[in-house]
Amino acid sequence: MKRALITGITGQDGSYLTEFLLKKGYEVHGIKRRSSSFNTGRLDGVYSDWHDSTSTLFLHFADLADASSLANLLGDIQPDEVYNLAAQSHVRVSFEIPEYTCDVTGTGVLRVLEALRRVGDGARYYQASSSEMFGSAIPPQSETTPFHPRSPYACAKLFGHAITVNYRESYGMFACSGILFNHESPRRGETFVTRKIARAAARIKGGLEQRLFLGNLDARRDWGYAPEYVEAMWLMLQQDQPRDYVIGTGETHSVKEFVACAFEHVGLEWQKYVQIDPRYYRPADVDILLADPDKARIELGWTHKTGFRELVKLMVDAETAALPAPERSLGRARAV
Repeated sequence: MKRALITGITGQDGSYLTEFLLKKGYEVHGIKRRSSSFNTGRLDGVYSDWHDSTSTLFLHFADLADASSLANLLGDIQPDEVYNLAAQSHVRVSFEIPEYTCDVTGTGVLRVLEALRRVGDGARYYQASSSEMFGSAIPPQSETTPFHPRSPYACAKLFGHAITVNYRESYGMFACSGILFNHESPRRGETFVTRKIARAAARIKGGLEQRLFLGNLDARRDWGYAPEYVEAMWLMLQQDQPRDYVIGTGETHSVKEFVACAFEHVGLEWQKYVQIDPRYYRPADVDILLADPDKARIELGWTHKTGFRELVKLMVDAETAALPAPERSLGRARAV
């Protein structure tokens, strides 16, 4: 039985990767931060009490800001694979808390790599890099496209990406990065724009809300379905040699298109409900991200399966299903 350690296991990607690895027969260990409230809701479908002797999923307290906790945990677990998904990952928020973002999202990568180099015993390492590192680079963006980050989050991710390459080249570690373009799902955090749009469309249809406030509607992103992207992470660590890969759909759509598709799905005209709030603008924005995923297709055999409109609809449907019963029924009746 292979053993994997996942940082950021309680997030969207961490939960889907956990499910994927458990189905592959892995023993999965995850890092969670101490909180006064439960933050493991995304794992409810696969988590069992640690008293259960048959459990193959284990959660541990540690933090990317605490090097000793990482080293101790790696020494105790001795994983075969490490997936570093943890980060302060909200781009707009990174402008508000840049120091914390860079410490966890950037220097945190160094702490994991250094602990892994000292006590990891040859474990393979995956770094969650981000398409935000490309920033204002001319699309389409591939593994050879120069980076031009436009936020503290992107700068922190670029450091993590570069230090992963450095440790691979300096110490011969099996360390690789997946440069993932935007990937969404019903498990996306509610403050992220795609989840925010899907949730508002369902709740406005159900009569629970009246307005949706957004920022830049013209920003264009390459959006895919998160459960498909975690397979690409796993595939990278199964290769003979560690390499970095761009993972995306090869299509780009604007925030306005996402809004229009979501509201159309519930039978509403989005212009009647959406208002622009300048407070959601970023000090420096990214106009367009568009992946060139040919290398992943050729070397990993990976391609996306869920299209843009299908992704939007499944997210809106999940929000509709989560409404209180009367509002859910009303939403379905109005949409007919």
